[in-house]
Amino acid sequence: MRRLAAHFPAVVVTGARQTGKTTLLTKLFPDHRYVSLDLPAEAQLAEEDPGTFLARHPPPLLVDEVQYAPRLFRYLKVEIDRHRNANGRFILTGSQKLNLMREVSDSLAGRCGVLELEALTVHELGEVFAEREAAEGAAEMLVRGFMPQLWKDLALRPADYFRAYQATYLERDVRQFLNVASLRDFDRFMRAAAVRSGQLLNKTELGKEVGVSTKTINAWLSVLEATNQVTVLEPWFVNVGRRLAKTPKLYFNDVGLLCFLLGLNRDVVAESYLIGAIWETFVFGELRKYLRVDAPEATVWFYRDQSREVDFVIDRGARLTLAEAKWKEYPAERDFEQAMAVQALLPRSRSPVMVLCRAPQSHPVAKNALAVNAYRLREHV
Repeated sequence: MRRLAAHFPAVVVTGARQTGKTTLLTKLFPDHRYVSLDLPAEAQLAEEDPGTFLARHPPPLLVDEVQYAPRLFRYLKVEIDRHRNANGRFILTGSQKLNLMREVSDSLAGRCGVLELEALTVHELGEVFAEREAAEGAAEMLVRGFMPQLWKDLALRPADYFRAYQATYLERDVRQFLNVASLRDFDRFMRAAAVRSGQLLNKTELGKEVGVSTKTINAWLSVLEATNQVTVLEPWFVNVGRRLAKTPKLYFNDVGLLCFLLGLNRDVVAESYLIGAIWETFVFGELRKYLRVDAPEATVWFYRDQSREVDFVIDRGARLTLAEAKWKEYPAERDFEQAMAVQALLPRSRSPVMVLCRAPQSHPVAKNALAVNAYRLREHV
């Protein structure tokens, strides 16, 4: 954030609701005036009379939930161009990525840096996570997830938090995007999508289960992506003409919300038939968040052909790393077999094949096969 604010007139920060955008930015930029467009009166003024809004709130300025005032962006462009060499004057946040980035592309192209803030990571939680996991177990960590409020207040029950989070999300963001005839239908869609986290995304099948058209499923999935609730993972391919699988995989961004939607608490989650997909969702979240910050040039894919599948193909340019997610403490050699076979087919893939698991310590299982404690994956990726 500080680096981008030193080089761009504006910085835009996206991310799901309650991931800590406002808290982070008000601490980083204490001298900026702060205004939230969550307040209807401020949003109305910013949209209907942007000039007066900026006169009332001159830079340096932090505008929260700026997507509620699309007309403001043109005035921001004019104000930025008046002082083109002055950087870091406007810090903008939004939890609806699709609308926000459309306005940024139209009005602020070349004038702003863009970052996305996700929920916490194991590394960020540090000793707090280690102590909680040792005391409560891995199942509790999956059910709690990584939203900041649940770690600020460890006495807060995850189910209570996510029930309120979902209600707020449905009422605020879904109604902003869609004319949903019944929020109950969208709730049922979210729960049906949760069952498919970590799996290939079959939109036709999902539509039949929910009782809506594939067109509606496409629109609703776009809402989940735009509000940073899910990520779609594409298949790895050597080139576009030889893509091995066209169907992407779906992942919920926060494993705690996923467990809530599945109706699982810490007493039953480890026994669920979905525990493998839940663990894979957690691992992908850690991997995605780590790479976004420490290796933004890297990309993550999955591999699938007629007979083999590998959960993650991590492409860092000079090399490919293959990784599987397994809800195990001690993976065996057979857990590496598919990834080892795929590794032989891929160029640039000579790093050790990893199984990201619950091993107390990372250790080699066989030649070129490494069992990695998933809580410390950033040391090995």
